[in-house]
Amino acid sequence: MRRDRSAAFLASCPSLNIEAYLTTNGRAGRTFTASWVCWVVDVLDIKYNVGMITLSTLNARFSHASLGLRYLLANLREHAAYTRLAEYTIKSPVNAMVADLLSDSPRIIGFGVYIWNVNETLALIKALKMAAPELIIVVGGPEVSYEVEQQEITQVADYVVTGWGEITLPKLFDALIHGPKPLMKVHVGVQAKLDDLVMPYHLYTDDDLKHRNIYVEASRGCPFKCEFCLSSLDKTAWGFELDPFLVEMDKLYARGARTFKFVDRTFNLKPETGRHILDFFLDKIKAAPEDPLFAHFEVIPDHLPDLLKEAISAFPAGSLQFELGIQTLNTTVQKHISRKTNLDKAYDNITWLRDNSQAHLHVDLIAGLPSETMGSFAEGFDRLYGWRAHEIQLGILKRLRGTPIIRHTEPFQMRYSDAPPYEIISNMDVSKEELDEFKHFAKYWDGIANSGRFTQTLPLILADSPYKRFHSLSQYLHNTWQRSHSIPLETLFTEVANWLVAHSEADSHGRMRDAVTDDYINSGSQGKLPWMKRGLTIETKQHTDAALVRQARHQTA
Repeated sequence: MRRDRSAAFLASCPSLNIEAYLTTNGRAGRTFTASWVCWVVDVLDIKYNVGMITLSTLNARFSHASLGLRYLLANLREHAAYTRLAEYTIKSPVNAMVADLLSDSPRIIGFGVYIWNVNETLALIKALKMAAPELIIVVGGPEVSYEVEQQEITQVADYVVTGWGEITLPKLFDALIHGPKPLMKVHVGVQAKLDDLVMPYHLYTDDDLKHRNIYVEASRGCPFKCEFCLSSLDKTAWGFELDPFLVEMDKLYARGARTFKFVDRTFNLKPETGRHILDFFLDKIKAAPEDPLFAHFEVIPDHLPDLLKEAISAFPAGSLQFELGIQTLNTTVQKHISRKTNLDKAYDNITWLRDNSQAHLHVDLIAGLPSETMGSFAEGFDRLYGWRAHEIQLGILKRLRGTPIIRHTEPFQMRYSDAPPYEIISNMDVSKEELDEFKHFAKYWDGIANSGRFTQTLPLILADSPYKRFHSLSQYLHNTWQRSHSIPLETLFTEVANWLVAHSEADSHGRMRDAVTDDYINSGSQGKLPWMKRGLTIETKQHTDAALVRQARHQTA
């Protein structure tokens, strides 16, 4: 239809070679003397196809901006001219999303499907099919790239793209728009050469730069084989050509981007590349120290050569954050999940980072791994707490579709939930009750320890037995409220103090309350704890950049 409309216009201009125009591939080869005609034809083409394709996803929250969608759009070739992005959140009302998606009468809608949005996306697709049965639905993304036949969402969709989409998706659109109609429903994604991809960073809008996290990647893939992770299916890691990548980062910075979240699994795998990237940001900081920026990286914990240490030590507070995956400190469990972290080197590196840099450090632990008892997990937790990272992020094992962790299901009696995010329910070493208690522990740990609000109180809570004592506190708080969310800060501080008093000698009660009071005041709260003579007023409330307030609390500890 698009060619027919263009041909009809050109037929009214007999001096032009219609056949040459229609067979020419791209504007560079259009050799018409009336160049304005080419422009008119392009306008007709684009106008006719506006809204033909929509690429969409449901993000976990508004602050997230989908890098994957932008990569697809940047590499859609001619289809990009009549494709729009439509991002929502998993909390967006279905009716509102349907109305918006159908507002420009698209022929095709492609959805990025992930573990956190598969249920909501399924509900949205069903509603779209009811409202517009002729609509073609294409789904892709990690959640639908494996076990395709077993999923309702892939049955409801018209087409599925598994794996990488930058090459395969535009080819599928070619067939859907121009024919012949694809015979296969499932299209296996062809892995692109990174240097052949168009980078998508120009597709971040000015509004994105002001209000949302900006995700970037200097590499894809991972050389490690951790069995709970989808990246274990990669053969290796591939890096983008560095100079063009840094040019794109420079453009983002010039447009006002100041938060850069790298999604690379192994940022420091190649120290020379990592050093160049760190130097890029250091140069920006040195040139404008009054205009701070923030860069987040996922780092291999046992690989931190001096080349990187030199640059890391130069970053000011609040500008650099590292996520360091530990997952378990039990070497037997490490072998079961094919993880090869050298824990002694990891300890040395994290200790060096704490003592010689101002980088904010997150370390990760996962409960429910095969052969790890809760006693073993507690020992690992206590040991990791002694490494002094700013935050310990606690997770529970999930059976992601396609991951090799499934090989342990029978030997270790691993029972998983059938519903996303497919968390483990129990195994031969850990009961359901223990894992339920751990979930409460993790929620309260995030709200108390990781929040940075209890810098003076936390050492009193943990004393010489961190896991045991915090487990006791988390059980007390859960029994008090039967929930771990939507708890007013004043109430949380009060109950933490009550637990401390109940678990300490009488002569230390005043010291306990003083520590809680100081943390409450420093948290910027507005109110009054029961033992305070005066409440806090609006004048005492701190006003700190919300994006960095949690990190800032840790830095002052």
